[in-house]
Amino acid sequence: METQAAVLWGQNEDWKIETIELDPPKAGEVLVKLAASGMCHSDEHFRTGDLGGIYPIIGGHEGAGVVEEVGPGVTDLAPGDHVVFGFIPACGKCPSCARGHSNLCDVGATLMMGTQYDGTHRHHSMSGIDLTTAVCLGTFAHHTVVNQASCVKILPHYPLDKACLIGCGVTTGWGSAVYTAEVKPGDDVVIIGIGGLGISAIQGAKLAGAERIFAVDPVAFKRDEALKFGATHVAASIEEATPLVNEVTWGKNADKVIMTMGVGDGSLIESVMQLTAKRGRVVVTNIHPMAETTVNLSLTWLTLFEKQLVGTVFGSANIRYDIPHLLRLYEQGQLDLDNMVTRTYSLDGVNEGYADMLEGRNIRGVMIYD
Repeated sequence: METQAAVLWGQNEDWKIETIELDPPKAGEVLVKLAASGMCHSDEHFRTGDLGGIYPIIGGHEGAGVVEEVGPGVTDLAPGDHVVFGFIPACGKCPSCARGHSNLCDVGATLMMGTQYDGTHRHHSMSGIDLTTAVCLGTFAHHTVVNQASCVKILPHYPLDKACLIGCGVTTGWGSAVYTAEVKPGDDVVIIGIGGLGISAIQGAKLAGAERIFAVDPVAFKRDEALKFGATHVAASIEEATPLVNEVTWGKNADKVIMTMGVGDGSLIESVMQLTAKRGRVVVTNIHPMAETTVNLSLTWLTLFEKQLVGTVFGSANIRYDIPHLLRLYEQGQLDLDNMVTRTYSLDGVNEGYADMLEGRNIRGVMIYD
């Protein structure tokens, strides 16, 4: 079949809207008509090359839609089912999945390279060129074919234009606070970078019982939004936050610091550690450029004060449990997805949407498809 998709042909180029050829699903795969796609910063990392570059690539990894066709061997999904894509597939059988860490799934690691599990492609340009898809999803399109391991069936009454956010940014930020940082009642928490991840981390920290939540971002609009979502204090920079956190916590500093910047910077780790209390934990959620190998850090902080520096992917969450769980929290009014969406776009507006993101005008942009 033919469909429309946003294709990136090279590093630092614009996304181009093109008609593509889409093969039918093979064994273990499903064809999904997308309703909406979140515009996560990770897709900008594909454009800049921070995550490496396998071009040409169809972008998008936050998506929700309706199943139209299933391939041989697919028994848990049927045409008409509403699904959210988990950006890290979960097979449920590999050692990581069996140990409860499906965010580190072995099958997921293979699929995230952008081809189907058998190493072939389902997406092609009209001239016959194979198209890679972002983490084997490619949600910047009206239709896509994905592995069943990427699909989480949801109840049909959930709005797909909000549910799409659960597939990556919301769960990653929320899980960074609740699971990876292990925020506890009474904790003081600093969140650095207030986009989709940061706002979700604020909501997770608040729900986990944090006493004070410090939101750090250079953009005034984002600091204002952070206060609406549960932050108690804001600062424009780490330098500004350091004396503020020290004063408000009576010299203890932050129990947990969660880094959700658009692009990570290893030179900031030392100053982040100075925000952190004894036995405190710093969680690195944001993506650093793959070529970056230098970090400024006095290891004395780790030894003498038992401070921790840990990483997380997908907020250490489980797509099978946490996607339905967070949608229930949304339904109950404990998780605000509606006000996270600052602007909506058509597929043709993909470049405009990312310009708005880079200029700090959005908490989260969402593309809505007809």
